[in-house]
Amino acid sequence: MTEQTLDKVNTNSKPSDLRITDVRIANLAGIPMRVTLIRIDTNQGISGYGEVRDGASKTYALLLKSRLIGENPCNIDKIFRKIKQFGFHARQAGGICGVEMALMDLAGKAYGVPAYMLAGGKFRDKVLCYSDTPSVPDGKEMGRLLKGRMDNGFKFLKMDVGIQLLHNIPDALIAPPEMLQSRSIMHQFTGIQITDKGIDHLCQYVEDVRSIIGYEIPLAVDHFGHIGIKSCIRLGKALDKYTLAWYEDMIPWQFADQWAELTRAVDTPTCTGEDIYLKEGFIPLLEKNAVNIIHPDLASSGGILETKKIGDMAQDYGIAMAMHMAGSPISALANVHCAAATENFLVLENHSVDHPEWNELVIGLDVPLIQDGFIKVPEKPGLGFDDINDEAMRKYIDPRDPIYFDDPTDLWDNERSNDRLWS
Repeated sequence: MTEQTLDKVNTNSKPSDLRITDVRIANLAGIPMRVTLIRIDTNQGISGYGEVRDGASKTYALLLKSRLIGENPCNIDKIFRKIKQFGFHARQAGGICGVEMALMDLAGKAYGVPAYMLAGGKFRDKVLCYSDTPSVPDGKEMGRLLKGRMDNGFKFLKMDVGIQLLHNIPDALIAPPEMLQSRSIMHQFTGIQITDKGIDHLCQYVEDVRSIIGYEIPLAVDHFGHIGIKSCIRLGKALDKYTLAWYEDMIPWQFADQWAELTRAVDTPTCTGEDIYLKEGFIPLLEKNAVNIIHPDLASSGGILETKKIGDMAQDYGIAMAMHMAGSPISALANVHCAAATENFLVLENHSVDHPEWNELVIGLDVPLIQDGFIKVPEKPGLGFDDINDEAMRKYIDPRDPIYFDDPTDLWDNERSNDRLWS
């Protein structure tokens, strides 16, 4: 290599000699979600950060430590294949995904490139965001809250429209005993039905919202409640006239045939996927043309590279990819890099717009991170922030499980088992 070429190369890191030496975590709460952050340290003084999905146990990350020590973090695919067997759908995938984010951060820093480069390059310079907006009982008030989002620059909206709005409306719901209070029984098995009166009430709610925000920008709806598919179809048909962006998670994602039935019965796009782990989990929905939009959560679906694969696979079926995200700026940035690298990306969720302190948890980014409804794709190495804001993060250490990066994780150094999947 010529001396002139060497002048343009970052020689502070020797990626081939890089090795993982430690894994540390920090439990945070009140930003507004609860998350576990992961820091992976190396023999060259470079660290990478990732995040376990909101509400998931730190154990999902720590049990991986003994499988990571000594590995070269730049071998992202090799390590992912080694550890992905320890994840499963929903929160159980949190550790795997958090580790993958941290590996992408590390490898990007080692090579001096932003994470999206490791995913094949970018299709866009900024990523469209929507802000999840807490529900209120009155539709006009909900409309005013959403109009406030528009005034703050958001160009895509989402709200909840579900049976929680009907609990105090007589004759709006038919339900077996105790089912309205249950959250542990799948929608199809509750026996809850929505009446014409209930449907009329929810239609009036959306009508009131639309009367304030108009029809200029997309409005998606979520959290319908644990009602069966026939009630979902009746409600969906009634709401079709409001030209909503999508109906999200009307029924559990596992039932691809029922999703296909629902999708063919309504005129509004259908959307699901935030609890699905790995691209294989999306195949039944795609092969049956059962949804119009997939909606993975990168902190559940397998991390940056796996989620890009999911998006690319969906594109082959003519289906767009929106992305669910309810995490810290670290998870948000991982999503931004994935969204930038995925051609059929539509929009990214955020749950922290009403918490300005959320923007202060990392250093070296725009404040606020979302500006005029977009997050700018960072060009700095790795996930794109300079460092964590230690002082800000310490304010949010979870009092129920007060672990921070200072605390050693030696107890997990020798967690071993026969992990081989064949005999």
